[in-house]
Amino acid sequence: MKTYEIESFLKSFLIFLILLEILLAINFWNEYQIKKVEMDEKIQTKMQLCAYSKKCKYFKTDFVKEQENKEVNILYKDGDFYSYFKVPNSGKDLLKITYAQKRFFQRVERLEKKVLRKFLLYSILAALVSFLFAIYALLPLQKALRVNEEFVKDILHDFNTPISSMLINLKIFKREIGDNPKIKRLENNIQSILSLQDNLRVFLKGVPAQSQDFSLNNMVEKQVSYFNILYSDVNYKMNIDEITLTTNKDAFKRVMDNLLSNAGKYNIADGEVSIVSEGNNLLVKDTGKGIKHPSKVFERYYKEQDRGIGIGLHIVKKLCNELNIGIKIQSKEKKGTTINLDLSNVIG
Repeated sequence: MKTYEIESFLKSFLIFLILLEILLAINFWNEYQIKKVEMDEKIQTKMQLCAYSKKCKYFKTDFVKEQENKEVNILYKDGDFYSYFKVPNSGKDLLKITYAQKRFFQRVERLEKKVLRKFLLYSILAALVSFLFAIYALLPLQKALRVNEEFVKDILHDFNTPISSMLINLKIFKREIGDNPKIKRLENNIQSILSLQDNLRVFLKGVPAQSQDFSLNNMVEKQVSYFNILYSDVNYKMNIDEITLTTNKDAFKRVMDNLLSNAGKYNIADGEVSIVSEGNNLLVKDTGKGIKHPSKVFERYYKEQDRGIGIGLHIVKKLCNELNIGIKIQSKEKKGTTINLDLSNVIG
C-alpha cells in the first residue's frame, strides 16, 4: 500500500477501534458497579441467614446492648461490614454480625480481574472487527485511486507522441533558420510540459534509490539559464559554494526545478530570485507574492493561486523526505518566500 493508503487505513482503524473501546469501557464499568452493589446485597442476605439459621461461615458474631443509634437489618460500612439483628426472647441484646473488610476487598479484586479479562477479550474482538472494517472501507478508495493512476499513466503515454513530434520539428526549424528567440521560447515551453510529466511520474511512482555524485553549482547554473529565458521579467541570481552532492540526481533536479519554477511563476514584475548556499543549507529566496498559509503548501492539491494543480510543492516535500533532505519554508504576503534546504545528509 502507498503512504496515503496506509494513512487512510490507520485512521479508519483507529477511529472505529476507539469508538468501540469507549463503548466497551462504559459497558464494563457499569457491569463492575452493578456487580459491587450485588456483592453488598449478597453480604446482607447472608448476614440475615446467619442470624436466623446460625450458618455463619466467613462471619464473626457478637452480642451487644441495644442502643438508639443501632438500627437493625441495615448494612453498615465502617471499616468492616456489619449489621444488627434482634435476638429472640431478649429485649435488650442485639446480635452483631461482622464481615471482614479484607475479605470484601479480596472479592472485589477477583471481580476486577474477571471484568478486566472480559474487557481485554472483547477489546481483541473489537480490534479484529475494526481491522476488517478498515479494509472494507479502504477497498473502494484503492479502486478509485487505481483508476485515477491508470488514467494519468494513459495521459502521460499519449503525451509522448505529440511532444516528440514537436521536438523533432523544432530541430528541423533550427537547422533551416538557425537560432531564433521564438524557437528558444518554444523549446522552453516544451521543457515545461516535460517537467510537468516528470512531476506526475514522481507523483505516481516515487523516487528511484540509486545515488551519484554531481556538482550542485553546475546543476543550478544550467537551471538558472533555462528559467532566465522562461521568466524573462524575473532576475535569477546564484551565489553557491563549490558543493558536491551524493544523492539521486534526477530527483534533486526535480526539487530545484519546482522551486525555481514557483519562484519565477509567482514573482512580481522585475522581481528577483536568489539561490544562495549558507554552510550546509541552500536557500531559494524570491520577492514574489508570498504565501498566506505556509504550513499548508506541502499538502497535496493545496494552492492559493488559480494557476497550477497544487502538487508541485507536495512533490518537493515528498522527494526531500525520500532523499533525506530537510526543508523549511518562510513566507509573508507581498514580501516574498524563502525555502531552506538542509543538505547535511547528501553533501559528498
